[in-house]
Amino acid sequence: MCTTADQRTDRMPQVGDEDPRMAPMSEPTTDAAVRATVGRKLIRNPMLWGALLLLGAIAATIAGDDLSIFPMLLMLVGGWCFGFAFVNATLRMTPSRNGAYLHIGVAVVLGAIMTFVVEFGSELLASLPESVRAVAVVLQIAAIPATGWIWLGLLSRVTDALTRRDRRKHPLPTTVEWEREESGDGSSVRINGIPLRMKVLTGAIVGIVIVFGLFGTLLLIAFDDIVMRLGPRLLIILVGVVIALPVYLALTAVLRRRTVACVIAFGNDELRVRVGDEDHVVAFRDLEFLLWRTRSDYARIEVRGAGVDLSVFAGLAKPPAGRTAELPVLPRRVFRRLELAGMSVERARRGEVITFTRP
Repeated sequence: MCTTADQRTDRMPQVGDEDPRMAPMSEPTTDAAVRATVGRKLIRNPMLWGALLLLGAIAATIAGDDLSIFPMLLMLVGGWCFGFAFVNATLRMTPSRNGAYLHIGVAVVLGAIMTFVVEFGSELLASLPESVRAVAVVLQIAAIPATGWIWLGLLSRVTDALTRRDRRKHPLPTTVEWEREESGDGSSVRINGIPLRMKVLTGAIVGIVIVFGLFGTLLLIAFDDIVMRLGPRLLIILVGVVIALPVYLALTAVLRRRTVACVIAFGNDELRVRVGDEDHVVAFRDLEFLLWRTRSDYARIEVRGAGVDLSVFAGLAKPPAGRTAELPVLPRRVFRRLELAGMSVERARRGEVITFTRP
């Protein structure tokens, strides 16, 4: 039977036509990816956790569990979550001076509010209904670790500014650079790093906030007469100098003692990481997750796949002489190789955080 040209054309797929077999699958896959991304962001959102913890503290306080150990922990950790989120938000702002101005302004305002509350808070609370008074007490206690963390972050900014000014008088340290592998299989970089998981570091920070927050609270209660004579301004400075600063320096010193020499190499088809005397090799096709953060104290590499679960911090390690505690920018060939291996890339924090995941 003869077939006309028009009939043949009707049966042939045209450019731009969708394959009916693929259409039903693309939308659910996209929705699942979006839900997974949103879920991860919510779980990692300190503002959300801070709000949940403070709501729990308010509920426990209104229920009559006034200032016992459990609601006290919720208040301290919840307040710290808000301070942590604020400091991180100012560090992400562009241009950076806007974040610095906002940081200074909020720190000053919170310091003034804390001073006012210490001086006149008891008189104001006495005239409030019991439920409102409970909420005010929770917020007042939660503001202590939040304000402390914000001021500690401001101290870090000032220290960094002074360090940058000092660098103008001395040769600036430079970021480590990629070197061509002798075998010709890709390029490598040598760094000083600390084998440390992010969840361990976060747990240590939360534990320190809880322990020393309670310790500071107990000291304030025990030396109530002396505290009242010192005044709120001197008290805040004293707590920062006596408790917060030594704890921060001690934590940094303990972590830096674990610094080891590391080599990270991206070959043509595999990732090689040497941490001290241990070698880890993961083929690109077996790589499940790779995080590469170039700057800040959290500069690190995280690798998962083929039985390897590794996290190495460069930002907290003691850098080599003349070098910064940073990671270099990933070469473009690495992006191409990993994308050819079936991985998707996500950029965050102005391109400072690169995450490769397998769909």
